[in-house]
Amino acid sequence: MSTSKRVRIYTLEDVESHKSSETCWITLRGKVYNVTGFLPDHPGGEDLILKHAGSDVEKVMKNPNEHDHSDSAYDMLEEYVIGRVGSETTVVSDDWEAPDDFHPDNTDSAEDFEKTQFLDLRKPLLRQVWEANFSKSYYLKQVHQPRHLPYSARLFGSDILEMQTRTVWYVVPMFWLPITSYLFLRSLLQFSVPLPSFTTNPFLPLSSLSTAPTDAIIKTMLCFFFGNFVWTVLEYGMHRFLFHIDEMLPDRPLFLMLHFMLHGIHHYMPMDRLRLVMPPAMFFMLQMPFTRLAHLLFPPAIANGVIAGAFAFYILYDCMHYALHHTQLPAYLRHMKKYHLAHHYKNFELGFGVTSKIWDYVFNTVLPV
Repeated sequence: MSTSKRVRIYTLEDVESHKSSETCWITLRGKVYNVTGFLPDHPGGEDLILKHAGSDVEKVMKNPNEHDHSDSAYDMLEEYVIGRVGSETTVVSDDWEAPDDFHPDNTDSAEDFEKTQFLDLRKPLLRQVWEANFSKSYYLKQVHQPRHLPYSARLFGSDILEMQTRTVWYVVPMFWLPITSYLFLRSLLQFSVPLPSFTTNPFLPLSSLSTAPTDAIIKTMLCFFFGNFVWTVLEYGMHRFLFHIDEMLPDRPLFLMLHFMLHGIHHYMPMDRLRLVMPPAMFFMLQMPFTRLAHLLFPPAIANGVIAGAFAFYILYDCMHYALHHTQLPAYLRHMKKYHLAHHYKNFELGFGVTSKIWDYVFNTVLPV
């Protein structure tokens, strides 16, 4: 193989998708060949190649009854090498069951990289994804096969950037509970008395809380509960249609890197204690279009109540997500723990609910456990 060519790693599914006269790939001894340009020049006719397009041709090329090939034919074939078929590691399995006390064995980083040539857990991961020499198909297969380390693998080489990617679970309530409480109180007061805009005067007349009418409390609570409901929809929708946008993901390093940062790292290393909740900066960016939409759809009092309810359930979601991976839980939560771990280790295309399975039932994505 020419050293000037960059070896790209493909899956068998990649090869099988190229079996026409417009794009014809084959495999031989683990290498992938794009023989589209060779079709018109094949001595046995292009139909013979197309008959085996998208598959391995080693047995065919050795079969004298099919078509006898000389050593020069094999040498000529090397001109069409575009990559190789990647080696796979299998952790996810349809028969996987979560024990009550789940503690997976640590991955041998050197052995894993030598086998798969995917990501070297001993080096910063994000740059490796950016400089990826694997297809999207190979990336998705590998990133959904969990690895485990007793520490957090690095995403960045820079310590400053790396700090932004690691979050202790209790940072979420510490950061977002005051904001949630402020929005709830702002909604309650806006239903009671006129308030200046946040940019004019963000401080609340807390002395007015004692005189808040009953109807204002009821209205705020209704908005808050509606926000709870909205979060359950967002939780399911973002998990299924944003975090698992796998099939629509463009086969480009930039998009693979964004996928890896957003959710791929969590499936790749699901037991990493410092990457089980969203860093505040990430959730801040994710919530912006939704909170903006709430203020476009509703008056300020209603919008703030709805946002407060959604934020409250987000805090519950992130804390529960951590607990599902690393905490001994009561009966219902213990069942949800098995359910969520099955999403990681049994079938990542089902079981998108984290705090509840309600929308999995509605959209027929329930994962049997």
